[in-house]
Amino acid sequence: MATPAQQPQPGIQPQLPFVAPCHKLKTTAAFRWIKLGWQDFKHAPRQSIMYGFVIMLLSYIVSFFALEFGNFFSILSLILSFLLLGPVIAIGLYSVSCQLQEGKRPVLGYCLREGLRHFGNIGVFSLMLMVVFLIWARSASMLHVFYPVESGAGFESYVTFLGIGTGVGAVFSFIIFTASAFSLPMIMDRKVDTVTAVITSINAVFHNKKAMLVWAICIFLSVLLSFATAFIGLLVFLPVIGHATWHAYKETIDASQWPSSSGSEFDESLQ
Repeated sequence: MATPAQQPQPGIQPQLPFVAPCHKLKTTAAFRWIKLGWQDFKHAPRQSIMYGFVIMLLSYIVSFFALEFGNFFSILSLILSFLLLGPVIAIGLYSVSCQLQEGKRPVLGYCLREGLRHFGNIGVFSLMLMVVFLIWARSASMLHVFYPVESGAGFESYVTFLGIGTGVGAVFSFIIFTASAFSLPMIMDRKVDTVTAVITSINAVFHNKKAMLVWAICIFLSVLLSFATAFIGLLVFLPVIGHATWHAYKETIDASQWPSSSGSEFDESLQ
């Protein structure tokens, strides 16, 4: 005699999976995300440019101190720090894209409130980034010790130094990229802990290696062009990449099993 299937008891939350499933992406998916990010930029130009302007000013301040108290390699460190800390810097842009996707008029005040709401998880993630960045900085200083490049060094010495330094930086960039590609948008979108979001991001990156390689190259080129234009490019490149990251998350990660962290709580009085 067949026994009836057990029904979930009222008041008991269903068990959530260890990692959110991901979709298989086409290699050219990054170009679609950038196109959607550009559309968000055009729909919210004031918020996007304001965000990019603040980051541009901060970049000038950091660069001044890097040149005043450091050297050219301090600027290279600044470039890598942008790659490492970019996901946290762009968190407000995820909220703008989320509001646009929900048919709302984007409000920066709501972005700030969303950031405060997820302050705990964002703080844990930022701490993780800081630890990785400090380890990278220590590795860079050790590189100066074992591979000193003096003012009279030859071309080969510079090539060796830059080659090893680039390799070390690439390792840390890869670690941060896989952990942050989708984790912060997921934290903003769903009631999920940092560990689950990070593991979900890593899983999605490894299941879509070609597509994510193209996406990583697009991010790197946008940072490179921003520096090549004396940070003026940050006014456009950073907001577009931030908006595109939100669309990348929505297209890649199926987080429907986790409860939404926004929506009905939107404060219309902010508009």
